Amino acid sequence: MIWVRRFHAYCGAHGLPVAEQLTRESVERFADRYCGPRMSAPAPDRVRRPARNALFAWWYALGKGGHALPDWDHGRPAEAALPPLIRDYVDYRKRSRGIADCSMHRDAVAAVQFVRFLRLRGRPVRRVGIGDVDLFVSQRGRRLRVRTVVGICSSLRAFLQFLYAVGKTNKDLSGLVASPRVRRFDRPPRALPWADVRRIVRSARRDGAAAQRDYTVLLLMATYGLGAAEVVSLRTDDFEWEARLLHVRRPKTGRTIELPLLPAVGRAVASYLRNCRPPGLDTRVLFVSHQFPHRALSTSVVRHLVRSRGVRAGLSGENLGGHVFRHSHATRQVDSGANMKVVGDILGHRRSETTSIYVRVALRHLRDVALPVPR
Repeated sequence: MIWVRRFHAYCGAHGLPVAEQLTRESVERFADRYCGPRMSAPAPDRVRRPARNALFAWWYALGKGGHALPDWDHGRPAEAALPPLIRDYVDYRKRSRGIADCSMHRDAVAAVQFVRFLRLRGRPVRRVGIGDVDLFVSQRGRRLRVRTVVGICSSLRAFLQFLYAVGKTNKDLSGLVASPRVRRFDRPPRALPWADVRRIVRSARRDGAAAQRDYTVLLLMATYGLGAAEVVSLRTDDFEWEARLLHVRRPKTGRTIELPLLPAVGRAVASYLRNCRPPGLDTRVLFVSHQFPHRALSTSVVRHLVRSRGVRAGLSGENLGGHVFRHSHATRQVDSGANMKVVGDILGHRRSETTSIYVRVALRHLRDVALPVPR
């Protein structure tokens, strides 16, 4: 409410109608210009972020109350803030290649970084050369992981192809982009001992709405080997309580599989729905934030949840992420002698080679089949 009063004062001082200014663009402009009575300069980001969150919550509440308000993202589509060249690149890729939005966002970020790199070197786009490309890739390689650099190189090739296709460059340099070589399955997935998985899950089992939600999320991930994207996409109607079935959609393949709704999981989900999930929501998404407005959890929130709960359980947060429970679940199943086809079907793998990588970390199973070293 403090930020609501400040926004009212700001709109009154500039003669702006409050309701029409409740959009993302106008609120960010207010947050960027805000200067408190004890501040000699505009507020830093640690102050602007709570302002944006508070005013978005106010916009959400007014809309639910029946007030006529503009769309939060009105007048600011995702591409509007991009430079003209990058906007043309985005349109070209979507029109000619049909690129998905998530992939196009990654490619657009790489293109913006490359154009900014050229500008800092005083090089116009039309004069880009292979030396610029090599230097850009090598600089990224000094501070990023190899697989991340490989993705940047792929995006850079697409951008260079676009520049040549629209006549911005005289040569097609896309074939000269040298990316690091990465062997498929060059290292086994990171998996935790099952005792550590149980410690993380138990660390969230305590009173409180947020803790009960975290416990339910972790229990689902550990029991079924779900990834972060699969957990956040679960809906309340994915549970068939009488048939004791759970329907899970795999985001990569779009397939839906049926899993048995185990008693412990069913009790945890039922307790969360009855006692902890905010009532009166107009969304069927299972897991939502507890802070108003109640929105569906994102994959980044799940990754942070796993990492923070792991640290509380006494583990190092370095190797903890949204997929560590999935890897640990698969490794435990293979180590216990489960059928590889069944494990692959549960994980949603299309090829048996993908599931076979978990054999490399199933240490107990490998010890049983290892041959003695001759003397």
